[in-house]
Amino acid sequence: METITQDNNPPFPVHMLLEPDYVLPAGVRRSQFHAMGTQISFLLPEEQFTLGAEIIRTLFEHWERTLSRFLPDSELTQLNQLAGKPVIVSKLLFSVLSSALDAARSTDGLYDPTLLNQLVQLGYDRTFEEISQQPSTVKNTIVPGGRWREIQLNPPLRLVTMPAGIQVEFGGIAKGMAVDAALESLRREGIETALVNAGGDLAVSGMPIGFHQWPIEIQGKTRTWVVPFHHGALATSGIGRRHWRQGTELRHHLLDPRTGLPAQTQLWSVTVAAAQCKQAEVAAKVAFLLGIDKGSAFLSQHGLAALLVLEDGSALTVGPWPQESMQEANKNEVQQW
Repeated sequence: METITQDNNPPFPVHMLLEPDYVLPAGVRRSQFHAMGTQISFLLPEEQFTLGAEIIRTLFEHWERTLSRFLPDSELTQLNQLAGKPVIVSKLLFSVLSSALDAARSTDGLYDPTLLNQLVQLGYDRTFEEISQQPSTVKNTIVPGGRWREIQLNPPLRLVTMPAGIQVEFGGIAKGMAVDAALESLRREGIETALVNAGGDLAVSGMPIGFHQWPIEIQGKTRTWVVPFHHGALATSGIGRRHWRQGTELRHHLLDPRTGLPAQTQLWSVTVAAAQCKQAEVAAKVAFLLGIDKGSAFLSQHGLAALLVLEDGSALTVGPWPQESMQEANKNEVQQW
């Protein structure tokens, strides 16, 4: 496995999905906390750590209070309760909702922020940490998505009118946007070197002194790979962690809006590299929903690099992914698309 070292120091792989102890480069500190339904971790220069940590924590806590579907007093919860009526919302909620609808339009509805009712019917009606086996099956017929098209926005007034009967939830796109916003906030305060990771959706800025790339460790189904990363963002969509049983049915959170049900593909996860975490997150989810062939074609069409892990544990890459390094880590396991 190829890793990046500083002089004779051990490598410091940043795990996309797991956060074990690892050796940090000199002059860098790491911390983590829980927000937005996941673990937030970050790396910052030692001399700027206190300021940077406060910026990151404050931002994620604000985004959670505004956008969480699990907090009864969040602004998103209140908006969902007022579906059918025009509501003036905050700048943050309007921005995230606008971005979610843009993503829905650009993917022909494969990204759909209006599938909350379906998720609840399938058993994802509380935070994932609180989900246990659901004793019953679905009582009502699950309907497809697509009602995002009925949401009306009035940008000058930040006025949102949602059709009665639907609820919005943002999932990964909100995490990705929060990561992007955190790095931008750090840069405004003169913090040019940072890595922010929200449960596997991460972005980097600058580079630790003495390093030429960030060594990012990505977990597959049966093994991990370390890939060199220079700039931009990575995001992963997959079923490795967020799955549960509802009666005799195994469920997961990646719903196909064409059916309203958990997507049935041969994929275990998709990791995408892009300029922004928001873009990487949407692309990873859409590629997962499309499956191996169509998902790979979608990523290639948009010039994105990606790692696709299949349910059998094998993997293939798309676009300018660091194939040579991957082959050195796992010979004969990764195919070039």
